[in-house]
Amino acid sequence: MSVMTFDKMVAQMTPAMYDSFKQAIALRKWPDGRRLTQEQTELCLEAVMKYEIAHGVPEHERVGHLDRVSCGSGDDPGEPDAITWMN
Repeated sequence: MSVMTFDKMVAQMTPAMYDSFKQAIALRKWPDGRRLTQEQTELCLEAVMKYEIAHGVPEHERVGHLDRVSCGSGDDPGEPDAITWMN
């Protein structure tokens, strides 16, 4: 698929398509139960990320967002922050 065609497809995505792609990525399968191939997963993920940017989805709601919070053991600047996985 050419970049121009892919970008056009993303520009025409509906919120329902966006939700369907997000669910397919999370479950690694299509709504009918067929498993996504690696290439399909990558394309869906790219489409979802482009959709989120184009439609102003808040950063904390985007796919792959990592909420950076302190681990609670103190505010030592030398310690790395903990990572909280969010779906």
